[in-house]
Amino acid sequence: MKPFCGRANPTTGALDWVEESEEYDYHQEIARSCYADMLHDHDRNKKYYEGIRAAVSRIKARGERVVVLDIGTGTGLLSMMAVTAGADFCYAVEVFKPMAEAAQCIVKKNNFSDKIKIINKHSSDVTVGPEGDMHEKANLLITELFDTELIGEGALPSYEHAHQNLVMAGCEAVPHRATVYAQLVESELLWSWAQLQPVEVEGLGLVPPPAVGRCAGAHSVCDIQLSQVSPSSFTPLSPLCTMFSVDFSRPVSSTFQSHSTRFVVQTGGRAQVVLSWWDLEMDRSGTIVCSMAPSWMYPQPAMAPWRDHWMQSVYFLPEESRVTEQEELSLTVCHDDYSLWYSLQSHSLQDAPAKAPPSRPCCTCQAHLVWTRSRFGELNDRRRTGSYIAALRSVLSEDSVCLSVSDGSLLPVFAHMLGAKKVFSLENSRMSRQVIEEVLEANSVKGGVELLEIRPEQLTSQDLRGEQQISVLMGEPYFSTSLLPWHSLFFWYCRTALAGILRPSATILPSSASLHMMAVEFQDLWRIRAPCGTCEGFDVSPMDEMIQRSLDFRESREAEPHPLWEYPCRALTQSTAVMTFDFTQCVPKQPISSQGSLPLIRSGRCHGVALWMEYQLTDDVIVSGGLTQPINEQGTCEWSRHRRQGVYFLRSAWDSSGDGRAAVSYSFTFEPSLGDIKMDFSIITQ
Repeated sequence: MKPFCGRANPTTGALDWVEESEEYDYHQEIARSCYADMLHDHDRNKKYYEGIRAAVSRIKARGERVVVLDIGTGTGLLSMMAVTAGADFCYAVEVFKPMAEAAQCIVKKNNFSDKIKIINKHSSDVTVGPEGDMHEKANLLITELFDTELIGEGALPSYEHAHQNLVMAGCEAVPHRATVYAQLVESELLWSWAQLQPVEVEGLGLVPPPAVGRCAGAHSVCDIQLSQVSPSSFTPLSPLCTMFSVDFSRPVSSTFQSHSTRFVVQTGGRAQVVLSWWDLEMDRSGTIVCSMAPSWMYPQPAMAPWRDHWMQSVYFLPEESRVTEQEELSLTVCHDDYSLWYSLQSHSLQDAPAKAPPSRPCCTCQAHLVWTRSRFGELNDRRRTGSYIAALRSVLSEDSVCLSVSDGSLLPVFAHMLGAKKVFSLENSRMSRQVIEEVLEANSVKGGVELLEIRPEQLTSQDLRGEQQISVLMGEPYFSTSLLPWHSLFFWYCRTALAGILRPSATILPSSASLHMMAVEFQDLWRIRAPCGTCEGFDVSPMDEMIQRSLDFRESREAEPHPLWEYPCRALTQSTAVMTFDFTQCVPKQPISSQGSLPLIRSGRCHGVALWMEYQLTDDVIVSGGLTQPINEQGTCEWSRHRRQGVYFLRSAWDSSGDGRAAVSYSFTFEPSLGDIKMDFSIITQ
């Protein structure tokens, strides 16, 4: 039976009831997963294999049978490594049913079924005994339960339960130990993702609400490819500090803990951000280490292993503080069973009573719940803000009646400051409305913008407080529900719904949007979609086949969102606008189509297509959600840090000679009734 599912359409804003296969979510999770990234991580796999061999050898040297418990087995790779290294039997636990079934196929294909038992349960539900899932406790514990924050996937509770119930006392563990490192830095770039900064652009000044500046912000980690943040973008204030370690061969606690490290300030500045990562010692000797350090920590950055399943963490301190060179400070990290948070303490008052460890930060100003970190960065981008202010100046007059359609936007505030007669703004939530009200009050223009919690199609002239029609409809556009670049076409649907209250000569800002594309070679991102075939000598093709079946399942063959500033790529074709959407007109009834081809003009391996939107604010002002600089001769691209771009991976990569004889053929169709863009790409040759 195919159930009906209600799905919010991010482009049209409607709730679409669609008949979905019962396997829809299953295929989506597999298709959008990054299992292949882990299998392509040779550094990780090699270090695990070395650690497993060493642990098995030690147990064998004691004259004991080697019984393995592998928690979070995934493909069964680590269990197969253990059996190959000499383990007598492995209990491989995997809670995700499709993954457990794939592991069963892989184990059978590699002829390990007599030595590896796949258990499709959460490890906390596994039983031991004659009738249990495990007939005996294990003396070798192998796990891969880690995320970018180390403990965010529930590693501590799983280890805690395993030591209490599933493994012998004094067991060997691979990895043996994890160590967390941190460095205190000052960074205007990174801090702009946490706090709203004062705006001083084009003679216009705006200050953030005091409540936002006092707020500790959202507690969740900001995980990014820190290798793509240049060291020139921050100033280290502390040395790299060792914060704490967890020995996985001993009982582990998931209760609250705090750890402090004293250090002397290297350079005076503003303490704002903590950069953090961890490493794994695969063996008790400490000689087999798998490090998550960013590439700029390596003597040869180009030799640093790339991985997307484990990145680096950015933590924002609860408040900015000034520190001076040679000052002695303590950096404290606290953690519960799933997350970490940092705080900074001074030792200038030697006799001050000890304070309780800081509690987990939480947002009290609501702005950090309304605006994501990338959205904070976008609002703090002076160049971008200057473009919008310049565009507003060119279209506003003293009798302008403005309506803003964007989520949590500062555009209506700017429009009021620039002298518009009346400004209205549609807000998507009460929380968003309250944040903008606080911005208005902080700038002594409370009441200068009429904030309306109403859907565009419900707005009437009666809601305009005596103003009969709108002369300027404006939007960035930005909507919190957007995932892919073209989801911002929701602005077009709003414009259409509002047509009845717009003056015939109304200005629409932006006046149009265009969808751009180019074919690219990814430096590393290709790994998340590339089949593995064999991994460290083991046939994992059933995993490739499972992922391909899910990729072939309806929507899974569409583009997916990625912040391309974190994932370097080279342009192999020119960039071009493939579709234009005229916001001065209503959404058409008929589909819009576009076909063509782009010659491959640079040599390299074409992995797919990058897609983004650009907005024509006025005749002279364009804002890009993709490329921020022209592509250079080598094809190097610089991307916006604020918006995610769309990526369409080709089914098979294509080796381009760069002579223009091969081209990427494209076909786009915008379906107005669905609010969706269907696309297809292929390689053609002369």
